[in-house]
Amino acid sequence: MTMKRISLMKKTTTSPRRAVATILARAAVGKSSSIVTRKMRSRIRAQAFLPTGKLPADLLTALLARVPRDDARVIVGPNIGQDAAVIDMGDHYLVAKTDPITFATDDIGWYAVNVNANDIACMGARPKWFLATALLPAGRADAAMAETIFNQIAEACAALNIALVGGHTEITYDLPRPIVVGAMLGEVAKDKLITSAGARVGDVVLLTKFAPLEGSALIAREKADDLRARGFTDDLIARARKFLRDPGISVVREALIATDAGLATALHDPTEGGVATGLGELAHASRVGLEVDEDAIPFAEEGIALCAVYGLDPLGVIASGSLLVTTPADKADHLINLWASANIRCAAIGRVVPREDGVTLVRGTTRRALLRFDADEITRIL
Repeated sequence: MTMKRISLMKKTTTSPRRAVATILARAAVGKSSSIVTRKMRSRIRAQAFLPTGKLPADLLTALLARVPRDDARVIVGPNIGQDAAVIDMGDHYLVAKTDPITFATDDIGWYAVNVNANDIACMGARPKWFLATALLPAGRADAAMAETIFNQIAEACAALNIALVGGHTEITYDLPRPIVVGAMLGEVAKDKLITSAGARVGDVVLLTKFAPLEGSALIAREKADDLRARGFTDDLIARARKFLRDPGISVVREALIATDAGLATALHDPTEGGVATGLGELAHASRVGLEVDEDAIPFAEEGIALCAVYGLDPLGVIASGSLLVTTPADKADHLINLWASANIRCAAIGRVVPREDGVTLVRGTTRRALLRFDADEITRIL
């Protein structure tokens, strides 16, 4: 695999999400006790449908503002940019996460375990217990499909020493493909907890592996026939497919290396919306700005080629498998060396700056705002 750096493509934005968010923001300060009244729901439908992907950040912020936060045992609750919830269990913290797999169909069980485990590890915790809800499409599901998914879940759990402790299975109508919703629980000592809110001005921003790791594997696995028709070789498609397991979409090992050594101030797992959105979420959670060196961001040549053929911005393509880390400037080399000794690639891609400086991409003397992708670029082709 060769590495390549590219410039950020332009992306146009639309106004529907802003219209919806404006309505909800007004609701948040209004007299109604509900989040959205019947009349407002009608207005929202008239404005626009929401795009595929994460809820727009401003809409989600308005919704979360109405959530009661009166349980003293909830140490970390719902917030944009936080990877998981943290609950005080007395002598330690319980860390909880849920995440669905909606893009992939190939190896969906493997994805489900790993993406949920990643978010637990990004809190400094060890993932321990997994629950899975498997929704299989009526008219297509058979015993072989169910067995395949369960085998994938079992294999991924075994690889990370995680126990499958429960879940739910169902044959569901109106589904075009299987969906697995995972829930992961883990534990962390109170003095080892880390969140995405700890980045400090002056810290160095590190990115492990390359972008877009998961997206490259996903495109190669889901669009293989179309790629061959477009002239891509079986060799390139096979290399990208292998990214799922080599170097793999798990960041548990690198996250725990960083936290066990006490070298990270913040960790974040960039998933939907890619590295660009992950950087924005980290900045939001930590209430800081970021200055990102565009030329320092590592990309796989295979990923660049796959994104280019479909006109996708690789910085906005789902990026599980990479880990964003902030660390004090005087400790960055030590952390990079620890990862190198474990065969984990890493690049220093920027620095933490004051919040008022914003989140910017820098190339030479050129500066521009880093885009956020509420709708992952991959939704344009899957």
